[in-house]
Amino acid sequence: MSAAPRTAKGERTRRALLDAAEAVFATHGYSDASIVRITERAGVGQGTFYLYFDSKLEIFEELVDDLNRRVRHAMTEHATESMTRIEREREGFRGFFRFTAEHPALYRIVREAEFVSPRSLRLHYTRIVEGYIDGLEGARERGEIGDIDPTVAAWALMGVGEMIGMRWVLWGGNGEAGDAADPLASGTAEIPDEVFDQMMQFIENALRAQRPAISADEPASMSEQKGS
Repeated sequence: MSAAPRTAKGERTRRALLDAAEAVFATHGYSDASIVRITERAGVGQGTFYLYFDSKLEIFEELVDDLNRRVRHAMTEHATESMTRIEREREGFRGFFRFTAEHPALYRIVREAEFVSPRSLRLHYTRIVEGYIDGLEGARERGEIGDIDPTVAAWALMGVGEMIGMRWVLWGGNGEAGDAADPLASGTAEIPDEVFDQMMQFIENALRAQRPAISADEPASMSEQKGS
């Protein structure tokens, strides 16, 4: 692995190469992407590429890692300690959908990782789900959510976000992909409000702490007696 940049200019060059790789891998796929295409898009020479990365595979794996860091930041940057778990879910999903609208390449690149670098694929999902599990465990202990398995809930929530984002953010409101020149173009800038609200209602119902059922031989509460 190449050494990390030591100067601000080096950091900018490395960032330019990663941004160029994001566009090239999304447009051409891993097999047809090339270092030449990446360096041309970044506006640097091929020799410069090898100051930062040893190979096409290395920049691909670093790109998956970079996208993962940024999407996790987008999901947590507006969360605060005072928020309930449901409020955190709402902010997290909004952040995720904003990020995928700006970086629709995330979908194709992560899916290609299944074949190009399975280790990178597993790390991508594991890093996201680990934070989810910790948050859900804490929420369960505080009684904010029901007695559910945090691991199962974390993977289920991640699946909901990915599929909703693919259908409405990536493909657009009519389920149509971007134009032929940009097959991964974002379909909509934002997920429709009604879709987001329905998704959150589904999630809240799934996570909500259930009130214990009143058995037939238990007396009703005072409020229930007054309403009868």
